[in-house]
Amino acid sequence: MIRHIVLFTVPKHEDLDAVLDGLSILTGIPAATRLEIATNMKADRFDDGIDVVVYGEFEDEAALAAYHAHPLYQTSIERVKPLRGRRFAADYDRTAAITAPRA
Repeated sequence: MIRHIVLFTVPKHEDLDAVLDGLSILTGIPAATRLEIATNMKADRFDDGIDVVVYGEFEDEAALAAYHAHPLYQTSIERVKPLRGRRFAADYDRTAAITAPRA
């Protein structure tokens, strides 16, 4: 399983709802087994710069590629990109993740 995490900044607070609306388009893409869009709770005491989180789960790399190739993905980009600031993305294979202390 591939986990896909994308973090966005939204420089103008008044654009936050429009960014969330644009990202919500992604939920219509059937390639993801799970897709969530949320605002950051900003509970981290060291950094509160991220405004929006996208979290997705995909069966494999082919499903993630299908997600990126879907027309709704491009529609979302066209709506969100002009309103967002920075974007950070990470993908990893859940089966290779460290889940216990390394001794």
